[in-house]
Amino acid sequence: MSDFIQNELIAFKQFKETYSFQFKEISEENGRLYCDGIIITDENGVLTPVCDKWINVGYNIKNPLSKALSNLFPYTFMFRGKELSSIESFFQGIKFRDAYVQSYLFSYSGTDAVNIQSANNRRWQDDGLLYWQGEAFERTSSRYIDLIDELYISAIQNPLYRQALKNADRYILHSIGKTNQNETVFTRYEFEKELNCLSAFLKCSDEAVQAKMLDKSNLF
Repeated sequence: MSDFIQNELIAFKQFKETYSFQFKEISEENGRLYCDGIIITDENGVLTPVCDKWINVGYNIKNPLSKALSNLFPYTFMFRGKELSSIESFFQGIKFRDAYVQSYLFSYSGTDAVNIQSANNRRWQDDGLLYWQGEAFERTSSRYIDLIDELYISAIQNPLYRQALKNADRYILHSIGKTNQNETVFTRYEFEKELNCLSAFLKCSDEAVQAKMLDKSNLF
C-alpha cells in the first residue's frame, strides 16, 4: 500500500467514526416499495432512478450516476497488489477459498463476476468465512469491515469513481440490496453507509484542500 493510500485510509476511518449516518428505511404498501414517501418501484416493477431526496444505485437502472456508483461498474484499480476489474469482482472473489482461482476471477467485472459464482465449489454461508488470498475473515468481524474500508479507499484511486462519488449530491440509496448479513457479503445498510460516508469524506477533503490554498494565497 502506498503512503498516500495508507494516509487516506487512516483519514477516512477517522472521518467514519464521527460521521452521522441516517439510514433511510424502505416500506411496502400495496405491493409497492417507498422511501421517504416516494415510490421506488411502480406497478410494473420499474425502479425510480433518482428524486430530490435520493439516488437509487443499480447497474441496470436507467440513470448514468446510478450505474456509475454500482459495484458492478467496470472500474479498474489496484488492491493489495491485485488488479481488480470492478468492486464486484472483489465481493465475488472472496467467496472462493482457492487463492489462484480467486485471482483469476478478479479479471471479471459486472454481471460476469456475479455469474462466475457458478464455478464455486463452496457456500460461504455454511461457515460464514470469506477469503482474501488464502486468509480467512469472519463475515461479521471488524477485520472484515477494515478490509472493506481498504477496498473502497483503493477503488477511489480510480479518478472516475472518485468523481462519481463527489457528484452524488443527495443520499445514495441501494433499494435492491439484501439486508441479512447471513445472506450477502455486503448488505444494503453496509453499502449505503460506505458510499454516503465516502462521498461526504471526499467533499470534505476537497474543502479542506481549498481552504489551505486560500490561506496560502492570503499570505502574499
